[in-house]
Amino acid sequence: MSEITRLVASFFITGVVILLVLLQPDFGSALVLMAILITMLFLSGIEWKYLAVIFCLGLFSLIVIWFLLADYQKNRIINFINPENDPKGSGYNVIQSMVAVGSGGLTGKGLGHGSQSQLNFLPENHTDFIFAVIVEEFGVLGSGVVIILLVIIFYRLKKIAQIAMDNLGYLIVAGSMAMFFVQVVVNIGMNIGVMPVTGIPLIFLSYGGSSLVVSFMTIGIVNNIFLVSRRNLETRIKTGDDF
Repeated sequence: MSEITRLVASFFITGVVILLVLLQPDFGSALVLMAILITMLFLSGIEWKYLAVIFCLGLFSLIVIWFLLADYQKNRIINFINPENDPKGSGYNVIQSMVAVGSGGLTGKGLGHGSQSQLNFLPENHTDFIFAVIVEEFGVLGSGVVIILLVIIFYRLKKIAQIAMDNLGYLIVAGSMAMFFVQVVVNIGMNIGVMPVTGIPLIFLSYGGSSLVVSFMTIGIVNNIFLVSRRNLETRIKTGDDF
């Protein structure tokens, strides 16, 4: 199978899934799927000319996606630049989140003592804006610990990808990293007002059964790749096989 055929097949299969997700509408999940596709294509070693074509198609797709978005999603993106345009509507969540983050200080107000979260000024404080709750109640130090733990997860995923014994295992781990990375960056970004609100949960922290189950399943698959790769590596070392 030629490289072009594989690319077309990849875009067709993934594009159908992304389109169905957008029609729900769920722009946040579609963004995660697109990030996984782009990351895996980039790391698969395809030629740069194909990447240039993909980039141009991506820009065109953004225009198409804009017309597929619901009105409330468009308002989120428009008011992302200036939430004060609609402080009681689409900009309310971002404003309250930034107030919660700003009031946390260095050590926070203490567990269960966050005024924005406990008095329900901050909507969706258990899912989309869980990071703002952490900053408000545990401060910069507490949120720093959370970020460090997330960095450790990404570091371990990177090490597992490096020792993967085949290209499939490598790409699975890389795609998992992309999925987690987009969720972390977008969720924390929208909590501090630097990214539009998309409803993407923060891995292992946001309340929600499906997100947590998928995250643990992903870690399980990656851990299996690690165990198989390490076992094969140890076998090769014992037998003296070439790498």
